[in-house]
Amino acid sequence: MKLIKFVKRIGSVIAVSIILLSAWSLAYLLTTLLYTEIHYFPNEITRQHINSFFGLCLFVCFMFLLTRNPWIRSKQNEHLSPIIQAMKMIAEGNFNVDLSFYTSRFRERDKHHPYYQIVENMKLMATKLGEMEEMRQEFISNVSHEIQSPLTSISGFAHALQNEELSPEERRHYLEIIEMESLRLSKLSENLLKLTSLESEHLSLERKNYRLDHQLRRIILANEPLWAEKDINMDISLDHVMITADEELMDQVWINIIHNSIKFTQQRGTISITAYTLEDGSVQVMIRDTGIGMEKDTIMHIFERFYKADQSRNRKSGGNGLGLSIVKKIIDLHKGEIRVQSEVGKGTAITVTLSGNIQGER
Repeated sequence: MKLIKFVKRIGSVIAVSIILLSAWSLAYLLTTLLYTEIHYFPNEITRQHINSFFGLCLFVCFMFLLTRNPWIRSKQNEHLSPIIQAMKMIAEGNFNVDLSFYTSRFRERDKHHPYYQIVENMKLMATKLGEMEEMRQEFISNVSHEIQSPLTSISGFAHALQNEELSPEERRHYLEIIEMESLRLSKLSENLLKLTSLESEHLSLERKNYRLDHQLRRIILANEPLWAEKDINMDISLDHVMITADEELMDQVWINIIHNSIKFTQQRGTISITAYTLEDGSVQVMIRDTGIGMEKDTIMHIFERFYKADQSRNRKSGGNGLGLSIVKKIIDLHKGEIRVQSEVGKGTAITVTLSGNIQGER
């Protein structure tokens, strides 16, 4: 195959050389006839310059005429027409481009040909653009659904409040629902902005060295009203751990995970939180609860945007399916790892491992 390519290249070079030589020879012949006709014979250097310029002009003309040859143009169109048509389809938003009939023309040894490479990369581009369009449509659909639901509730209960025969208890209840749905909208907007910011290429982490165990204790105490209300037993075992990370972003990680544990743990359940340093210097945090647990299929999707294993349960608890997406993005930005183990009816354990510029002691 390499020999064939080499022979083709040598043939092309020889063909171009012959055309160039013919152009200069013709230029020399024509200029000589012209000098004889007008009885003017310039010096040798001037003649060389005139012949070179005239020969180059003839060479360009020959190459132009050659490319206008019907047979050559038909071959070019045969290769380029499917590519141009596919580009038009992609530009119009149709990413279902099928160029298999085109690539099937190439033999195995020709798969390094520029046309073949162009088509293969165009197919890859169309596939990626199609996937992005599907994600965009799904994202818009999910956002619209999440916004429409609380708006419908707010509108309905606001209309109901116009009824003057409502009792004070009913009116208070309706106002509480309107307030709760407004908070849901606010939280959704906040999470969408946060997720957009995290996915921005220009986001820079504000890393600093701080005590991870102090951070976890602070967040646990801040959420005491939530776990105390359900009489949840908090089993805390935190080693002295120093970590280098963006403290504000890591706050979001622990808050989201702990909130989920509290949310889906029944009355008088247990949540255990441990943090320690591994032998390789990385830090591991495990948050385990005795909550309702999850099925295997749910575990596979929990980090997807807007995913909810139980729509009614999440709606009642005010979730919008973005919390764990934000957690996963922050952990990825810190080059860490998050693992989920869960069993229905027995609880869930989420393990976060962070490596890199981390120090700690037992």
